[in-house]
Amino acid sequence: MVPEPTRSGAEHYRCLGVGVGPANLSLASLLYVRPDVTSIFLDRKASFSWHDGQQLPGNTLQVSLFKDLVTLADPRNPFSFLSYLHDEGRLYHFLNAQFDAVPRVEFRNYLAWAAQRNENCVFGETVREVSFRDVFTVHTDRRTLTADNVVVGVGSRPWVPSYVRDRLGPTQFHVSDYRDTAADLRHKRVVVIGGGQSGAEVFLELISQRPDRLPRRISWLSRRGNYFPIDDSPFTNDYYMPSYADYFYALTREARHSFNRQHLLTSDGISQTTLQEIYQRIYIHRFLEHNVDLVSLYPNREVTDVGNGLYGSWQVTSRHNDHPESTEVFEADIVIWATGFRPTRKDFLAPIADRLERDGDELRIDEDYAVYWDGPEDRRVFVQNAARGQRGLADPNLSLNAWRSQRIADRLSMVSSNEQLPSFIEWSSKPPTGKAP
Repeated sequence: MVPEPTRSGAEHYRCLGVGVGPANLSLASLLYVRPDVTSIFLDRKASFSWHDGQQLPGNTLQVSLFKDLVTLADPRNPFSFLSYLHDEGRLYHFLNAQFDAVPRVEFRNYLAWAAQRNENCVFGETVREVSFRDVFTVHTDRRTLTADNVVVGVGSRPWVPSYVRDRLGPTQFHVSDYRDTAADLRHKRVVVIGGGQSGAEVFLELISQRPDRLPRRISWLSRRGNYFPIDDSPFTNDYYMPSYADYFYALTREARHSFNRQHLLTSDGISQTTLQEIYQRIYIHRFLEHNVDLVSLYPNREVTDVGNGLYGSWQVTSRHNDHPESTEVFEADIVIWATGFRPTRKDFLAPIADRLERDGDELRIDEDYAVYWDGPEDRRVFVQNAARGQRGLADPNLSLNAWRSQRIADRLSMVSSNEQLPSFIEWSSKPPTGKAP
């Protein structure tokens, strides 16, 4: 049974969420059918968005359509991807299209549909401060609310090296700003930095332009040894099951960090179809259209600096990982950083920050994603998509989004949902039986 709320009234909630990205939107969808847990989710954006600046034609998800907001936790929930297709009247058309993977724009539209249908999601309201005295007091730019629990799901922000942060603009930008910033790249020298899926997608977009809209030259730099595919094989995907997430959580910090480094390509490699399209386009440019100078590939390079070049251009300096004593300099009119994202700062937690335990750079969480702190057991701050070091590569991934939200929802409801069967793989060592083999 859910505990009685400590206060009553329209502005007090059992659960208040900060941020309405896929993580908290998943929780909001699960709680929608649990009316005993009153909730509200606030987001500073005027409306829902999800990587809108890098939604390029042809981009697809790297995960199954079943890894939506709710299906893997509650298949009957009205906020599933299939419910969206049915509600929009396009379920048969989607089946007939026989997509190999869900178009990313379609999944983005599904998320926006779920946010719009859920009246507990409020946009255009910025959380300024969270304090605590018996209950959490949440000050926004519009009002003051109270809550028994706060769930932080503010997502991640684009990351670039510190030495270029004050140089970003129309000719040097993060890939998340591509659609809004890269207006006309004809006859420009473009350097793309980053060897993951985002770098591959923008590189493919650049080399797929009509002949009259092609850049003059497109160079792709990556510190990885090659342009590696994502490992999407069956047993590797067992890393993205709840049973492994719990096993990973119990490992030492050193073992967890070592795993994340070793298995990065299980979440951040490039889709095989994207790699094939890139290789085929390069083949056509070089051998069929005789445009031999259009594309240059430079893996195994570490970019060390981007300085001013001649006539408003940039000089990108890199170091070869196998030959660190030598450097290479690339002249560029446009520099695109496809260097990923980092967790967004949580400055609004400043009034209670010294009461929250930390694990390195992260807030230290328990098995239900509640932060350890010195406050009451039944008043908690939960964090979503901000515990990669404690929960593994699946934490920022869509794969366990619904399961993680279910863990939090169950904690709020004081219930325990049935877990899916564990992996075929025995991750933990078996205790000794005392018998000889």
